[in-house]
Amino acid sequence: MADIDNRYPENTAGAFYVDDQCIDCDLCRETAPDNFTRNDDGGYSYVYKQPENDDERALCEEAMEGCPVEAIGNDGQ
Repeated sequence: MADIDNRYPENTAGAFYVDDQCIDCDLCRETAPDNFTRNDDGGYSYVYKQPENDDERALCEEAMEGCPVEAIGNDGQ
């Protein structure tokens, strides 16, 4: 389970975030490309835009559920 205390600082403020367990598998970026992007230097994903509608929110939730290392969290904001 993702830990909000270990989230990457690049995450845009809001409900969804990626923590330091990310293994850069690309699943979230493929599932919700409007919301997740990659830090090329660090080799990990982060939330660059919080979902703005129900479709984006559903895709972020799908990415969170599919994350193989549970690095995506939702603090419910």
